[in-house]
Amino acid sequence: MFTGIVGAVGRVAKATRETGNGKRTEGLALTIQSPYRGVKQGESIAVNGACLTVEKVVKGGFTVHAVATTLGRTLIGDWRKGQPVNLERALRAGDRLGGHFVQGHVDGVGTVEQVAESGDAFLVDIRVPREVEETTVLHGAITVDGVSLTVNALPGAGVVQVSLVPFTREHTTLGRVAVGDRVHIEADVLGKYVRQLCRSGQ
Repeated sequence: MFTGIVGAVGRVAKATRETGNGKRTEGLALTIQSPYRGVKQGESIAVNGACLTVEKVVKGGFTVHAVATTLGRTLIGDWRKGQPVNLERALRAGDRLGGHFVQGHVDGVGTVEQVAESGDAFLVDIRVPREVEETTVLHGAITVDGVSLTVNALPGAGVVQVSLVPFTREHTTLGRVAVGDRVHIEADVLGKYVRQLCRSGQ
């Protein structure tokens, strides 16, 4: 469990398709450069919003493995050396919940349709998957590339607008977002439970 409050921006140091019994597999091995200290083997870290398990701790970072199912619903398969990524370590009991409950389970990929300056805020319109649209409400929560954000507006069918404050732009990868970029989207878990309960009652 995470909160969507990014602790650091790391980089992909290495991304390689793994082999087993001499054959290429569908998984991807990643080495992530990270400023985190005290990372332990087996802990969960959200990498651009995707919860991944640390396999090894290496100098200046850690390694993770993305399986085929993860690659199928994320952009991780497209990552290359040098890719900047938002990082967040798992929530600990007693921590401040500065964002919202984030599972690290990416629901799909969204596409940036428009960006605009509004005073000191940066407005970003994102076309989201249908399952995300169904659980998104005005002024509710949404996670974009692992960042907890408030839904600023719903400008059209299937489109969610978020507003980035200067701190978020400076301390996460979202400060570089542009029209056409694709991003990881996780819908609010509360909305997903409500949707399921409503469907179960039909």
